[in-house]
This record gives sequence, C-alpha cells and structure tokens, in this order.
Amino acid sequence: MSLAPLASFDPLAIITAFGLIFLAELPDKTMFASLAMGTRMRPLYVWFGTSTAFVVHVAIAVGAGSLIGLLPDWTVKAVSAALFAFGAFMLLRGEGDDEEADAGGSRTVTGFWPVYTTAFMAVFISEWGDLTQITTANLAATNGIASVAVGSAAALMSVSALALLAGRFIAKRVPLKTVQRIGGLCMLGLAVWSAVEIFTG
Repeated sequence: MSLAPLASFDPLAIITAFGLIFLAELPDKTMFASLAMGTRMRPLYVWFGTSTAFVVHVAIAVGAGSLIGLLPDWTVKAVSAALFAFGAFMLLRGEGDDEEADAGGSRTVTGFWPVYTTAFMAVFISEWGDLTQITTANLAATNGIASVAVGSAAALMSVSALALLAGRFIAKRVPLKTVQRIGGLCMLGLAVWSAVEIFTG
C-alpha cells in the first residue's frame, strides 16, 4: 500500500473532515465546557489549552485510522460504514447537552499555565472515545492522514473558539437538536454510501 495518498493534501477530504467534525462537535459537551471556562478564565489561554488537547487527540485518531487503512479495501469500507452508522445513531438519538454549560466549576483561575493546564486536561480527558475521535479515525482510514488531520483539528479548534467568542448566542438561538440531526443525517448518508461501495467497488 502506497503511503503517498496518506501524506498528500486533498482539499475535498479536508473540507469533508472539517464539516463533519464541526457538526459533531457543536452539540458536544466540550463546547459547553469551553464556554464555561471562558466565562471564568482568560479566553485566549483557554483556547490554547483546548486546542493543544484537540491536536493530541487528532494525532491519536488519525494514527488509529491509518492502521485501519492497512486492511483489505472491502474491510475498510465495512468498518467505515459501521462507524458512520454508529456516529449517526449517537447523534440522532442524543440530547442537547445544555446542562454541560455549567461544567468547569465556579472557581476563577488566573495566569497562563494554570488556565492552559485546566483547559487542556478538561478536554483531553473528556474527548477519549468521543464521537469526533471515532469519526476522525474513520475518515483517516479512507481519506488520508494529512487531510483529515488538518480538517479535523481546524474544526475542533474553530468550535472551541466559537464557544469562547459567541457560545452564549449559539446556545440560546440555534437549537442543538437541529445541529445534531443535520450531523446525524450526513453520517447516515455516508454509512449507506460506504456500504454500497462494498458491493459496487
């Protein structure tokens, strides 16, 4: 198996990864944790901490995805279909995590390193086995490591920034169930597409 596609950048794969991860992360608890931390800590410091944690998780996820990519083609497509179907199920049955906006406690933390460490650990711990991590691994198996890593990391960092800058507005004006449904339907469509490719590829 050639490693060239894994190392190259595909604009479509980057956009696909960005879109799916962005939609999956919007109603996620880590968005509300970022919002909560941003109200009690310096937002820029929080963003550096959450972004670092997201980059670490993306690296772990694309590494897992690259191992999946070494499997036979039909197996990869079957795994992709199953993972997308699981993601769709999780999103379509999930409830909005509005109550998570209170995550992070009420204690004010100041100083770059205390804030950075608090934000990093909050996201690093909560993202293990998260839907976005599973989706990133799935995308990396079929769309190339570099493109998926860039798209996924950019999406996660964007959602964190969005939560810090305008999270209150989004939580009040945009129904989280609507966002979940859109993301779920997109993943369901990709699950069906991957399943069809097993028999037509």
